[in-house]
Amino acid sequence: MSRPSATPGTDLARELAATLRGEVRFGAAERAVYSQDASNYRHLPLGVVKPADLDDVRTALALCGQYGVPVVARGAGTSVGGQAIGPGAVVLDFRRHLGAVLDVDPERRTARVEPGAVLDDLQRAARRHGLRFGPDPSTHSRCTLGGMIGNDSCGAHSVVWGRTSDNVESLDLLLADGTELTVGGALGPAERAALRAFPGRVGELHRDLQDFTDRNLATIRQGMPSLPRRTSGYPLDALLPEHGHHLARALTGTEGTCALLLGATVRLVEEPAARALVVAGYPDEGAAADAVPALLPLRPLTVEGMAADLIAALLAAGPRPPALDRLPEGACWLFLETGGTTPAEALDAARLLADTVRRERPATATVVTDPGEQRQLWGVREAAAGIVTRLPGGAAGGGIEAWPGWEDSAVPPERLGDYLRDLRALLRRHSLRGVPYGHFGEGCVHLRIDFPLTEPQGVLVFREFMEQAADLVVSYGGSLSGEHGDGQARAELLSRMYPSEIIGLFGEFKRIWDPGNVLNPGALVDPRPLDADLRFAGPVRPLPLALPYPGDDGSLLKAVHRCVGVGKCVDTSTGVMCPSYMATSEERHSTRGRARLLAEMLRGESIPDGWRSPEVREALDLCLGCKGCASDCPVHVDMATYRTEFLYQHYRHRPRPAAHLSMGWLPLWLRAAALAPGAANLIARSPVAGPLKRLGGIDPRRVVPVFPPETFTRWYRRHRAAHPAPVGARPVLLWPDTFSEHLQPGVLRSAVEVLEHLGFDVRLPSGPVCCGLTWYSTGQLGTARRVMRRSLRALAGTGLPADTPVVGMDPSCTATLREDLPRLLGPEGRPAAERTRTFAEFIDAYAPDAPLPRLPLDAITQTHCHQHAVLGTAADRRVEARMGLHNRVLDSGCCGLAGNFGFEQGHFEVSVAIAERVLLPEVRAASADTVILADGFSCRTQISQLAQGRQSLHLAELMARALREAPGA
Repeated sequence: MSRPSATPGTDLARELAATLRGEVRFGAAERAVYSQDASNYRHLPLGVVKPADLDDVRTALALCGQYGVPVVARGAGTSVGGQAIGPGAVVLDFRRHLGAVLDVDPERRTARVEPGAVLDDLQRAARRHGLRFGPDPSTHSRCTLGGMIGNDSCGAHSVVWGRTSDNVESLDLLLADGTELTVGGALGPAERAALRAFPGRVGELHRDLQDFTDRNLATIRQGMPSLPRRTSGYPLDALLPEHGHHLARALTGTEGTCALLLGATVRLVEEPAARALVVAGYPDEGAAADAVPALLPLRPLTVEGMAADLIAALLAAGPRPPALDRLPEGACWLFLETGGTTPAEALDAARLLADTVRRERPATATVVTDPGEQRQLWGVREAAAGIVTRLPGGAAGGGIEAWPGWEDSAVPPERLGDYLRDLRALLRRHSLRGVPYGHFGEGCVHLRIDFPLTEPQGVLVFREFMEQAADLVVSYGGSLSGEHGDGQARAELLSRMYPSEIIGLFGEFKRIWDPGNVLNPGALVDPRPLDADLRFAGPVRPLPLALPYPGDDGSLLKAVHRCVGVGKCVDTSTGVMCPSYMATSEERHSTRGRARLLAEMLRGESIPDGWRSPEVREALDLCLGCKGCASDCPVHVDMATYRTEFLYQHYRHRPRPAAHLSMGWLPLWLRAAALAPGAANLIARSPVAGPLKRLGGIDPRRVVPVFPPETFTRWYRRHRAAHPAPVGARPVLLWPDTFSEHLQPGVLRSAVEVLEHLGFDVRLPSGPVCCGLTWYSTGQLGTARRVMRRSLRALAGTGLPADTPVVGMDPSCTATLREDLPRLLGPEGRPAAERTRTFAEFIDAYAPDAPLPRLPLDAITQTHCHQHAVLGTAADRRVEARMGLHNRVLDSGCCGLAGNFGFEQGHFEVSVAIAERVLLPEVRAASADTVILADGFSCRTQISQLAQGRQSLHLAELMARALREAPGA
C-alpha cells in the first residue's frame, strides 16, 4: 500500500534511518556524488542507502515501495550507459558493506558471492585453488559481481570462457513486492512443472514466465540474433525450451530492472598455470580484424585489438611505458594470450599462433614470456577506457574530450573488418574522431567519440550519429551493445535492432517481474531519450578562478569533467590513488566523488553555495593533496590543485582554520624556534604543549619533532669555512628545504658529504628559501607567491650560471618547485622548475660513471606520493642498482601523514588507517637488518611515530653512511 507524503524524501529518509543498520544519506553531497556513473548522463537521486546486510535491503525496498519511490541498485558505478543512476530514486550501494566472497567450492568449481563482491577479491579467493572466474572486464579491480550480472559483463577472456551469463549457476533474487526466490540453470519438463506448482507469488511468477514463453516461441526464435556478444535488450531466448528455460541466464543483463540481487553462485574455471602473450602487428585495424577468424581455431585465451591512435592517446597523456618497445611493426595490434600447465606448453602454443600470424603478409608478431612485460602491456589495454577520453590535440596539449555513447557495439567476428571500415567512414561523415579498440575475437568494439556535447548543435550531432550507427551495426547482423548493456545511452535504439513484437515482449517480461515499475524504471523498457539528461547540459555558474588550468582552456569545469567515472580511484588494492577512499570507503572521499561535487558546485543547482559550499569543503577536508590522481587517474584529474583553488576561494576574506595558521605558516614558526631550540623543545614536552596543540588545530596524539641544536645552514657555514671547495669543481645548488633545514639537517649534511665526494662544489642560495608548499596546499596563494618570488631572488643572488642544477632533498618540496612554481608564477617560475632535480636524478645525470659505495643490503622503500606522481623514481632505481642495494619498493601509496594533513585535528584516525593498510605492517615485519628508505620527511615522521620506534633513512643518509664505512674511509 502506498504511503503518500508531501515530503517523501524527508519522511522516507527518517524512517529508513530509524530502521536500517546501514548508512542512510539524503543530503546534498551524497545525492550529487551518486548522480552520475561512467556515462554521459546525470540524474539526482532522492537519496542513497548503503545496506549493512540483506535485511537492510529487504526493508529499504519495502519502504521505498510504500512511498512510491523507485530503487536503483549500484555496484562500482562504472556503467557507461547510465543504468546505475535514476532520477528521484533511492540508490542502493551494495559495494560498501555487502562485498563478501562467502565460499569457494573447489570440488564443484563454484563460488558464493554477495552482490557487492569485487571481481578481484573473487579472483584472489579462487586462485588459492587454481581457479578463476572467466569474465574479466578492464575494471576488474573495482567492478562488482552484482554489476557484472546486471550488465552481463565480458572482458578480454570471454572469447574462451564466455560472458557472465555463461558462468552463472544460480541467482538469489528479491522482487519489488518482497518475494524472494532462487533461479538457476537449464530445466527439464518435470522441473518446469514442479515450479508451476509452487504456491503463492513464486508459483505465479513461474507460470507467467512459462506461459509467456510458450505463447511467443516463434517470435523469440526469429527475433533474437545469435552472435557471441549480444547484451542489448532482455535475453528472452534463454527462456526457450532448447535452452532449458534458463532463468539465471534470462535475468543476467537485465540491468537491475526486474529484481534485486541478494547473492549469486557462479562457476569457476581452471586458471592456466603459465601464460605467454603473442603481440601481432598489422597495417591497420581492418587488416587485424580480417585476420581474426583464421586465429580463432587455435583457441587463444584472448584476441584483443588496439590501434596506433590508442597508443598516440596514451603518449599524449603521459610518459612512454617501456612495454611499448615490445610492440612489433604495425599500426594495429592483436593481443593473443596462450596458456598451459607449464611455461613450455604456453610458449609452444604462442609460437604456433605467431607462426600462423606471420603467414599473412605483412603481419608481424612477437612473443612475450616475461610476466612483468605481459602485465605492462595488459596495463595499457586496461587503461584504454580512460586514456581514450582525451584524444591528442586541443588547447595547450590538454586533449580533445571524447565521450561514451557508441561504446561497445558488436558484430559477427567474420564481419568485423568491414564493419570497422564503415564505422570509420561514418565518423568521417560527421567530422568526428574516435579510437576503436576491444574484443576483436568476438567482434566487439569499444569506441569513445569527440561528440561536441558542450556546443549548441552538438546534441543534434550526437543523436544523428547514434541513430545511423545503430542502423549500421544492425545491417551487419550485430548488437548495439556487446558488453556494457544499454541503459539510457542505447535503450531508445532497441527498436532499430529488434522488431516491434520483441520490443513489446521486453515490456511484458519486465511487468511479470516488476509490475509496479519500481526497479530502475526507464533503463530498458519505456526508455528515456538518449539525448536527454546529459551531464553537460544545464547552467554553468561563473565563479572566479585563481589558478590557470592550461590543459583545460582555463576552465575548472572542463578540468573536473575530465572524470568520466571509470573508477580507478575506488580500486583499494594498489597504487597511490586515492588514500582517503582506501581508508573510509566513502564515495565522496574518492577522486571521482570529489570531481562530481565540484561539477555540481559549478552547476549551482544541488550545490548552490559556490565557493562557500560546506559539502565540498567537507569532502575536500580528507583530501591529502597526495597528487596520486594526477598521475594514476587515466585522465589525470588533479584533485590536489582543485583543492588548493577551493581553499583559496572558500576562505578568501574569511577566518581560516587554526591549522592553516599553525601548519600553513610552519616555516615561519620553525625559523623562530631555531633561535632558541632548547627552549622550544622544553615547551613542546611540557604541560603547556597540549593547550598549544589545541589552539593550533593539531591533534594531541601527534608528537612535535625534536628541534636540533643547530640548523643545516649554520653547520654549512662552519663546514665551508673549514673545507673550501676544490678549485674548478662543478657547482651545484643545494636547496635547504624548511623541514630538512630546521628539523632533520642530517639529510642535507649527508647530501653535502656525498656530492663533495663525487667532486661537486655544493653551494647554497644567497638567502633563506622555501618552496611555499605549506601555504600553497592550504590555499594561501598570495603568501605562497611572495615566498616563491623571494626564494627565486635567493637563487639568482648566488651569481652562478642560470643553468646550474638545483638539487632538492625532500620530494614534496622538489615537486612543488617542479610543478607548482610555474603554475603559480607562470613564465617567471619555469627556469627554476626546469633545472630542479631530485638527489638521485642529479647523481644519475651528472655523475653517471662515478663509482658509488657498494652496499649489498636488503632494503624496503616507501616512495613519497609526490615523487610517484610528479618526479618519478627511475633514477632512484638506477642509483640503487649501482650501489648493489637489494631493494623492494612497497606498493603502499601515501604514508598518510602528507605534510600537515596527519597533524591536523580530525585527521588522525584516517592518517593512521592509511599507514596501516600496507606501510606499517611492512615496516614492522622487516628484519632489524633491513634498511627502510624514505626520502620524504612526512614519510619518515609517520614511520618514526607509528612504527614502534623504527627509523627510516633518506637515500643520501644511506650513501653517506656507506662512504664512512667503506675500507680506507
